[in-house]
Amino acid sequence: MKLQFALATKNFSLRNRRAPRLLYKMETVRSIPTRIFEDTETAFAHLSDADLYRAKWLFTLVGNPSLVQAGSALANTALRLRLPVSFLFRLTVYNHFCGGETLPDCRKVIDMLAGRHVGVMLNYGVELKETEEDFEASVSENLRAIKFAGENETVKTVCIKLTGLGPFVLFEKMNNGETLTRQELRELSQVKKRFHRLCKEAAAAQVSLYVDAEESWIQNALDNIVEEFMREYNRTFAVVCNTFQLYRHDRLAYLQQQITEARQGRYLLGAKLVRGAYMEKERERAEALGYPSPIHADKKAVDRDFDKAVLMCLENLEVVNVCIASHSEASNLYAMKKMDEMNLPRHHPHVWFSQLYGMGDHITFNQARLGFNATKYLPYGPVRDVIPYLIRRAQENTSVAGQTGRELSLIQKEIARRKKH
Repeated sequence: MKLQFALATKNFSLRNRRAPRLLYKMETVRSIPTRIFEDTETAFAHLSDADLYRAKWLFTLVGNPSLVQAGSALANTALRLRLPVSFLFRLTVYNHFCGGETLPDCRKVIDMLAGRHVGVMLNYGVELKETEEDFEASVSENLRAIKFAGENETVKTVCIKLTGLGPFVLFEKMNNGETLTRQELRELSQVKKRFHRLCKEAAAAQVSLYVDAEESWIQNALDNIVEEFMREYNRTFAVVCNTFQLYRHDRLAYLQQQITEARQGRYLLGAKLVRGAYMEKERERAEALGYPSPIHADKKAVDRDFDKAVLMCLENLEVVNVCIASHSEASNLYAMKKMDEMNLPRHHPHVWFSQLYGMGDHITFNQARLGFNATKYLPYGPVRDVIPYLIRRAQENTSVAGQTGRELSLIQKEIARRKKH
């Protein structure tokens, strides 16, 4: 049937719920086919034959753990020695996983996604900066991103890292409960001032800020800051959103606690649900320092907690704005079907789905086709500065069993389909 589909509003108030702006007319269906993510024609409609073959080549390379490990080591060495490697990265992983070097450069990708009813989560993908000058530059760039998002209907959020606003060692010391020196107290004050600047601009532009989760040995300190800012800014819509890593065995209980506190405090909990990005690092550190690993023992436990977290959020949408950020077909299908079972609108302004740009297209575009709020996490920034992000993504893909192989098999399936037609 025909359905007036909204990509949803940025301004959804508990007190004054405005009707979402209608952007598209789409064909949709009442039921969700179990094999919906096998539809490669929908998944890769935006890619030319040449693009598909490049993607096939790229995922073949990324699917080789030894090659990724060696390549990552060489890339890190090249960065330290300031060797000219940007051109090589641009030709390979950068163009596939990034929107461009600047916000205007991202316009082509954003317009393509908008044309396919997919929103954008912007991320300035520059990492590992440690000076006051770097932190101020990060704020300035994120302010530009917020302004850009506010002026573009399909750019829903801007993703940030608190370690982009202050020193890692400061958060580590806070996490350990150590007494801060006067200098460190000044640094913490600066972190909060920077975060306030971003939140005020985001609130004015009706844009959400998604704060990335980071390593467990600084995460409690980050959580405390994010909670403080949520209580202040999330009164009418979710300006500030935290990230919950469900590969940690304590995060489901933490999510429940946060929902309870949001309900009691009469504010919206912004919750981005992910499995996690630092598994190898977390386990190695725990073993080296002799403390229990914060990571679940097996994938089954992670999957169980993730789906429980999805249900917990869907059952509390009056106080939760959730982004289900997952490349798991099973978890996405579970969430989609659960929404239908609960008679929730597929375009509910408090429920979003997201996958990385350059991956999970079979999930993203098929969700969008069925009327769900689908988005892509779109990093951008100077090629050289984004290389550490790209290295981490490549390493993550090799650590997730079957992920790269699944991407490759779907690309090959679409190539075969096109040859028949």
